[in-house]
Amino acid sequence: MKIMLVGNGGREHALAWKLAQSPMASEFVLAPGSDAMMQLASDQIRVLRFDDIAADNVLALVTLAQEHQPDIVVVGPENPLADGLADKLKLAGICVFGPSAAAAQLEASKAFTKELCARYNIPAARSKTVSCEIEAARYLDTLPGPYVLKADGLAAGKGVIITDDLQQAKQDAKDMLCGQFGKASATLVIEEFLTGEEASLFVLCDGKTAIPMAGAQDHKRAFDGDNGPNTGGMGCYSPAPILDEAMTQTAMEQIIKPTLLAMTKEGKPFCGILYAGLMIDKSGPKLIEYNVRFGDPECQVLMRRLQSDLLPVLLACAKGNLEQLPPLQWSKEPAACVVMAASGYPGQVKKGAKIGNLHNAEKEPKTVIFHAGTKYDHKQGWLADGGRVLNITASGADLSSALDHCYNAIAMIDWPQGFYRRDIGWRAL
Repeated sequence: MKIMLVGNGGREHALAWKLAQSPMASEFVLAPGSDAMMQLASDQIRVLRFDDIAADNVLALVTLAQEHQPDIVVVGPENPLADGLADKLKLAGICVFGPSAAAAQLEASKAFTKELCARYNIPAARSKTVSCEIEAARYLDTLPGPYVLKADGLAAGKGVIITDDLQQAKQDAKDMLCGQFGKASATLVIEEFLTGEEASLFVLCDGKTAIPMAGAQDHKRAFDGDNGPNTGGMGCYSPAPILDEAMTQTAMEQIIKPTLLAMTKEGKPFCGILYAGLMIDKSGPKLIEYNVRFGDPECQVLMRRLQSDLLPVLLACAKGNLEQLPPLQWSKEPAACVVMAASGYPGQVKKGAKIGNLHNAEKEPKTVIFHAGTKYDHKQGWLADGGRVLNITASGADLSSALDHCYNAIAMIDWPQGFYRRDIGWRAL
């Protein structure tokens, strides 16, 4: 089968790595892909790369799909989904894994999701959507700290600010409304601060049927001890101990299934992977937010643990026959991921620094390195080319062993300009 994969980050590298293991896979069409993903080429797998087509260039992606006629298009990032890529591919008669633009509002607009939760009594944090500084300040005055401010639109996982100081929160609201995150923060969602333990639940959906995958827990803050600014994610692990079978079922019944029914009633049935960020305390789970694609770096640990062939799973979602899918098989071994990022991330970073000794780091037992932001130079070797640069993943007999493998591999990597958190998995450990 021919697979077209949209995206070029660590998540897409992990998806391609897993899909390449399918006996059904014969060819990849990558847009834009990465130098690391090109290494998946083998006697079985042909790889074509179109690095001149950006992952958010919907028209060019549709044209590429029409030219190559893939058996399925797998969309990694959220922006092209919000811009209607899945809709246009379906109109062209091309099978696609990913939700329509209308269904992608679950991620593309936090205000939309909040309003949906309120209408259908789905457990979530109390909140208010605001579009002016005065309105923001008035609502902040009604809340106890800490204060949570979220850009309504897509902000690459960085559009959330949390502060304990009321005056700082008001200033942050003003800055966000004035364009700190561009158009994404022209409208804000201000919500109460939830306490408990955070976890991520991933659910496969075909518009009618929903099947939970595995849970994961990630670390959003840049520095050890959950300090520093929010990032796209500095590491994660799976399974999440708090998302046991009973809690997963509770989340499915109280949050996921009501959401999917609500979306169907609203004429926006959801097809793809629904990623629910949950806050769990003694009273049960509450929804923090939805994403409409695999998490990054959560996808990387899910792909390490998934033993089932991924390709039939994605095809079943796309074609609406998920109920015919046999139960997913998962490794009992935990998997962990530690992100190596460029100095300065999540702010401005310098690109082009050489990354040495990766070949030895990859020899660490049970370790796979996914490239999130690199490029290959034939003279210098691997170079840093982004904010989050490397995803070091490993499995192990227990989480501690998996993390030991990750950090052993990192110790071998020669990249002085990189940094990483040393406390990934602290909650579970």
